Parts: sequence; structure tokens; C-alpha cells
Amino acid sequence: MMAIRITRAESEFMPQGTGNEGMVAVDRQTAATARTGRKTIRPLGRLLPYLARYRRLVAGAVVALVTAAVTTLALPVAVRRMIDHGFSGADASFINTYFMMLFALAGLLALASATRYYFVITLGERLVADVRHDVFAHVTTLSPAFFDVNQSGEIVSRLTADTTQIKSAVGATASVALRNLILCLGAIAMMVYTSPKLSSLVLAAIPLIVFPLIAFGRSVRRRSRQAQDTLAAATAYASEAIGATRTLQAFNAEAAARDRFSAAVEDAYGAARGAIRARSFLTGFAIAMIFGSVVAVLWFGARDVLSGTLSAGTLGQFLLYAVFAAGSLGALSEVWGELSQAAGAAERLTELLEEPAVITAPATPVALPVPPQGALSFEDVHFSYPARPGYRSVNGLSFSVAPGETVAIVGPSGAGKSTILSLMLRFYDPESGRITLDGIDLRAADPGELRRRIAMVPQDVTIFAATIRDNIAFGMPDAGEEAIRAAARAAQAEEFILHMEKGYDTPVGERGVTLSGGQRQRIAIARAILKDAPILLLDEATSALDAESETLVQKALEGQMGTRTTIVIAHRLATVLKADRILVMESGRVVEEGTHQSLIRHDGLYARLARLQFDHGGQAFLDENPAQATA
Repeated sequence: MMAIRITRAESEFMPQGTGNEGMVAVDRQTAATARTGRKTIRPLGRLLPYLARYRRLVAGAVVALVTAAVTTLALPVAVRRMIDHGFSGADASFINTYFMMLFALAGLLALASATRYYFVITLGERLVADVRHDVFAHVTTLSPAFFDVNQSGEIVSRLTADTTQIKSAVGATASVALRNLILCLGAIAMMVYTSPKLSSLVLAAIPLIVFPLIAFGRSVRRRSRQAQDTLAAATAYASEAIGATRTLQAFNAEAAARDRFSAAVEDAYGAARGAIRARSFLTGFAIAMIFGSVVAVLWFGARDVLSGTLSAGTLGQFLLYAVFAAGSLGALSEVWGELSQAAGAAERLTELLEEPAVITAPATPVALPVPPQGALSFEDVHFSYPARPGYRSVNGLSFSVAPGETVAIVGPSGAGKSTILSLMLRFYDPESGRITLDGIDLRAADPGELRRRIAMVPQDVTIFAATIRDNIAFGMPDAGEEAIRAAARAAQAEEFILHMEKGYDTPVGERGVTLSGGQRQRIAIARAILKDAPILLLDEATSALDAESETLVQKALEGQMGTRTTIVIAHRLATVLKADRILVMESGRVVEEGTHQSLIRHDGLYARLARLQFDHGGQAFLDENPAQATA
């Protein structure tokens, strides 16, 4: 289940950009859980702005729906006149006329029903397409802090299963509910007009029927929301397990995965069964009460016909209207449960839409200097990840990078190296201190403009289920063919690309599964080269390459580094020897700074790391021959 549940009203009282998003996750979930039991189908009202976009479709559906309902309500009047007048005079022409009229009404009803179906189904499909678009577009703007505490599979479940639930409600259930509501109200009105005495008996029973429906409807909605959340959790695990099939099979974990998924599915089934039981009881209770009242009315009406105070045709008309009202009310009891389910889905989707984007552009962003220089500065920066608020990943960090300088950052795992890159890209904002680019505080700039000036090769390369060309041009869709090929050549990737069956048009599968680790990394390097940004961030950019490929890619990267500011994160010290400066980090701060030779002579943390990585005689060799370290 997702951890973050928050309404827009709540978000107005939250500090923005403080890095504390994860600390309020539990409070948000608790508040949402408390709200779940109180609401009915009001979350569906949040879909009204979408309906307002398509007034013609709504108008067509309403006209067709009212026409069908009015046509249905006209049938009992024709039946009464035929019974009271047609049979008494044995007038065949009179009967023929009324039957022809009934055929005409049936044709009109069929046409109106077909038209209603077309409009409401089209409207449902259009509305759900818009909701999916808006939810996905908003989710892509949320900061990584949101995804640190939420499962992507659960979000995908909301985009698919929940929107399908809404489509069913808007495209069919809502129109059926509205049709039955019109029929119910119209039938009650005609019942009162036909026989006020018998109507009083029916109206007296309505509160006994409606109030339990409302009460049980809340229970149905609460159970439906629980079932949807449980199913989403199962979907999230399935997505995660399927995406890691090779790891799962390599560790012979198929049985454990099956057991876990089966348990999640059983939980979802149990929650759904609870919702089904509630809906079944609701439906049975409504039908028993409604048709019981119809039988009672028929009994009293039959006595009036025998006494001569009511004609047989009038009783027949009243009975048909009572059946219409009862059937409509019974149908409403069924669709109420479906609307409650859709309301739960709408609530879950609007929670995503109302989730505030913590990292946003200020109302009046400060423009970054043109042309860009590439000067970076960290000034006493403190930062904790929202998912780990008690642990400082960066603690009083201060350093500067001059334009065009290549700075390597090394240190043990957990020292905060990769966090620096996340802060530079403004995936997060520091809790205190500031980060500047060309003298401008990143929080004062537009994040989009900032990121356009940065190209990154991450440690965990992302390759999409597309062609090699599309992957290289990701983020630069207008790049020309020659520019794409030049980037691939610079990244030493063209050789293996041309050996593939379709060359640059070769699909690489989900997450680039058909490529080796080194091939994926070279495509990511080509992607960064193609962007041609003034700042280059390399996070273990050659970690998946063999020695020969690493040497070639290092040469390609060196050509890129010469004209731009470069930050290199590395565990393998042999890859950073040519950096202008090396920053050594420990516990979130810089503890040493200098060139390779000066740091070796200092005999501190860097020297100890070097001794762990190189041979016994390697220290003296590297100290004397640093240029050969990458050979």
C-alpha cells in the first residue's frame, strides 16, 4: 500500500522543499484511513471538471436517457386505457391503434437506449483517457522523495485497475443509476397521480428501504477501498518480481515468490469477498423490502377493485408504476455498490493528483547566466533522505568547482558521494546551506532549466524498451541521425550496434535485457554525449566495462571533459587519477582534498583506500606513473 495520502488542503500547511516529506507519510496515511470510512460517493464529484470538457457528449447522453425514461413511463398509461376501454367495447380497431402505439414506443425506447449507450460509453472512455493522462503527467513531476516511500507497481495499479473501475462507473453504472433514478422518481410521481391512497402505502415504506441502503453503502465502499488497496499491493509485488526474473531464478526463489504472491492474492480475495458479502446483503435486503411492498400494495388494490372504487386498468397502471419504482430502486441498490467502488478508485487517483510536487520552480525563477559557465558550489550543506530522516547523508558539506574543472569524488560506500549528484540535479533540496550554479541558488532557479545544463551517466543505467536509436536520443528527440551516430562513436558503442541485426533500429527489450552491462553503459554515455551539456556528471560511468572498453570510453570521456565542468564519482581509484582535484568524503563531508600524488603523500583515508585496491608495489607505481593507471 502506498504510504503517502494527502489532500491539497493539507498540503497548504506543509513546509515545501525541506526534505521532510517522508516524515509525514505515516500521518498522511492515518488521516486518509480515518477519512475512508466517512465518505460516500462524493469523491466521484472530483470527476465533474473532466465531464465539463465534453458538454455535448453529456448533453446527448442526458437527452437520450430522459427520452428512454419518459418513454418507459408512458407505457403503463397506454396499458390502462387499453384495459379500461379496448376490451370493454371489443373494438378491434381501438386495440390495433394502441398496439401500434406500443410498437412505436418500443422503437423510440430502443433508439434512445442505443443512443444513450453510445454517448455514455464514449464519455467514459474519453474521461478515463484524460484522467490517465493527467495522473501520469503529474506523477512524472513528483520528486524522488515520493518514490523513495512508494512502490511504482502500486502507482501503475492506480493508473490501470482504478481507472478501469472509473470507466465502468462513468460509462455504464452512472448512466444506469441516473436512468433508474429518473424512472423511480417519475414512477412515484405517476403513482401519486394514479392513486394517492395506494401511493401513501408505498411512500411510507421508502424510508425503511433508503436509510439502510445508505448505511450499508458506506460499509461497501470501505470494504471496496480495502480490496483495491490490497490488490494494488499484490500487483506491485508482481511487477517487482517479474522485473527481476533473472535474479529470482538465479537464487531458486521461484517458490518463495509464488508463496508471497499467492498470499497477497489471497489477501486481495479475502478483502474482495468481504465487499461482495456486504453488497450481496445490501442487494437482498433492498429487493426483499421493495417487492414486499409491491405485493402489499397489490393486495390492497385488489380489494379496491372488488369494491368498485378502483378500475382494473387503473390498478394495472399503478402496479406497473410500482414495479418500475421497485425495480429501479432495486437496481439503484446494486449500482450503489459499484459507484462506491468507483468512488474509492476516484479517491485513490485524486490522492495522486493532489500529491504536491515538492521540487518546483519558484513563482518568479531567477534566470541562469547565459552563456553558462559551469561553476558549482556547496556551502555548508546538510541533508537527510526523507525515507531516513534520522541519518545525515550530507553533513556540513562545502566545496567549489571552477568552470571547466574535473573533480573526482571518492570515499567508502555510504559517504554521500551519489547524494551530491542528486542534490546538484535538484532531485532534493538541502535542509540547510545552499548549492549554487554560476552564482545562482538552485532553489531560486527553474529545475527544468537547471537540468538542461547537466548531462549524467548514472551508476544504475536506465535503458527503455525501445530501439537503440530511441535510447540514445532519449531527452533529445529532435536529434539528427548523424548526431546520434557521432555520440555512439564517441562512446565506443557503434561497433557493437552495427553488428546487431537491425543496427540502430534494434529493439533492446525491457530494461535493455538483450544488452550486456557494458553495452548498456556505453549507450548511457552516448546519451550524455548527445545532450552536449556544459556540466557532466559521471557516477561510476565505467563500472560495467571490461578493461579494453574502459580504456576506450575513458578516452572518449576525456575528450568531453576538456570543454566542460565534470564531477566524477568513483570507487575504483584508477579511474580518477587524471582529475584536476580529488575530494575524499567520509560521513557526509570532505575530509581530504588534493591531487593523487599529494593525497598519497598525505597518507590519510585516500592512501588507505589506494593500498586496498592496488598491489603491494602499486602505491609507488601510481605515485610515479599516474598516467599509466588507466592502461
